[in-house]
Amino acid sequence: MKLVDVTKKYDDLILLQDFNISFEKNKITCLFGPSGVGKTTIANIVAGIVPVDRGFVEGIDNSLFSYVFQEPRLLKWYNVYENIDFVLKDVYEPEKRVDTINSYLKMVELSQYKNYKIDALSGGMAQRVSLARAFAYPSHILIMDEPFKGLDIKLKNEMSSLFIKMWSLSQRTVIFITHDVEEAINLSHVIYTLKNRPVDIVDRIIVNNKEEIKNLLLNL
Repeated sequence: MKLVDVTKKYDDLILLQDFNISFEKNKITCLFGPSGVGKTTIANIVAGIVPVDRGFVEGIDNSLFSYVFQEPRLLKWYNVYENIDFVLKDVYEPEKRVDTINSYLKMVELSQYKNYKIDALSGGMAQRVSLARAFAYPSHILIMDEPFKGLDIKLKNEMSSLFIKMWSLSQRTVIFITHDVEEAINLSHVIYTLKNRPVDIVDRIIVNNKEEIKNLLLNL
């Protein structure tokens, strides 16, 4: 899956110019860089949400996408169970929907809260619902857009561990957006470091020696 010679402009601002990037299938690829550099735009171009001015996206024909955002973006008039059921109605038969939803609610330890409305949940619990919904949907590509930003350290670590556990069961292709060094290192197989406008890829890093990579990212 790749962007090929992509140019994207917003009025007079050239965000991407002849930009190329590839994402390995069934791996977690991190887009790492400062806020506003264009990480979300790149992911949205892959997903077909944002059109390009020139160039093309290769390798996503008929792919299904799911998202986890910084804020949960759940339907507040539905309860926990119904929020997940909503995205599965056109995908699975009723019996499989029930089994799938219950399985993922158990995985994120929210089975006992399935009838709770979203407003009754803490922020961390709501984000667990978002994670369960994203993995319950049979997507080929999952986009994680700074999903743990704003969480305290303990909760961030819990969510990170849960994400890796859930990914290991499905091993789908993930684009993980962050400017957090620890997240980039601990949750990714490949890291692209981005800066400037138009966006430049400073480096493509295979995650192996975490301490060495941490020093590199901190010194960007």
